[in-house]
Amino acid sequence: MKLASLKHARDGKLVIVSKDLTRYTDATRIAPTLQAALDDWAHIEPELRALAQSLEAGAAPVERFHERDCASPLPRAYQWADGSAYINHVELVRKARGAEVPESFYEDPLMYQGGSDSFLGPRDDIAMPTDDGWGIDMEAEIAVITDDVPMGVTPGEAGQHIRLVMLVNDVSLRGLIPGELAKGFGFFQSKPSSAFSPCAATPEELGAAWDGGALHLPLLVRYNGEEFGRANAGVDLTFNFPQLIAHAAKSRPLCAGTIIGSGTVSNKLEDGPGKPVREGGAGYSCIAEIRMIETIRDGAAKTPFMKFGDTVEIKMKDKDGHSIFGSIEQNVAKYEQ
Repeated sequence: MKLASLKHARDGKLVIVSKDLTRYTDATRIAPTLQAALDDWAHIEPELRALAQSLEAGAAPVERFHERDCASPLPRAYQWADGSAYINHVELVRKARGAEVPESFYEDPLMYQGGSDSFLGPRDDIAMPTDDGWGIDMEAEIAVITDDVPMGVTPGEAGQHIRLVMLVNDVSLRGLIPGELAKGFGFFQSKPSSAFSPCAATPEELGAAWDGGALHLPLLVRYNGEEFGRANAGVDLTFNFPQLIAHAAKSRPLCAGTIIGSGTVSNKLEDGPGKPVREGGAGYSCIAEIRMIETIRDGAAKTPFMKFGDTVEIKMKDKDGHSIFGSIEQNVAKYEQ
């Protein structure tokens, strides 16, 4: 089952989308918003599933589905916590500045709590006051949405609380990160609004590509129209989603509608860091990673961060080449108040 939120008021209008992403049917008679559905998932999910089956059978009223009409599946959320499941990404960042990765990073996930009050829609601009010195970067990731998760849940139990899977562009301002982290109090200004894929899919919709904790398919990134990344989200991850959820719930419960991100999807080679797609590699899911590799290899980064007019596209295809979640397609634009 694939769910989406059409732009409407603050929290969108819940619709069910056909498997091929061409049609939708209104689900607001069951739940007005995705958050409302998640709040009572045990009772509402069967009704949504029945409507989804009617949609596929041609027995439900339908409208043409346009991804541009979508907000993020949750236009705002009670919680957005982003992990760093792919330690290769962290290793590269540290190696580029001559630092070792602490052993604890391989046993205890990194995670930050991001702003969740104003997510961008999948086709909304990344609007910034300036593109000079802020280091605008995309980060292509996988994310899950949970139902209510009790405090102290174990990784073995946490997977049962994953209700939906989607893609995310976790926008980062690399030029602001060092100053913020130097204060010893974490990200804030350096992490503006993120954007999520048009659709969120239930785990069973993903078939064999979903193993209960990770999504084993390439995450496809195009930057300014050229292939930039195709790292496999099921490869080289140190922590899976149940482990990330358990980490987040160590000292607090997580309410229904909590979003947990994987961090930048990052693959490596046995003989060193990953290669660009044009050289036969899996490429990258963010600009910072190729800059780190340039620094390691050449002594200095050459690839610039994003400027006004730059574009990014993030999507994932199933084994038959069909888009699963729809595309995040964003343009970097000048912010006008």
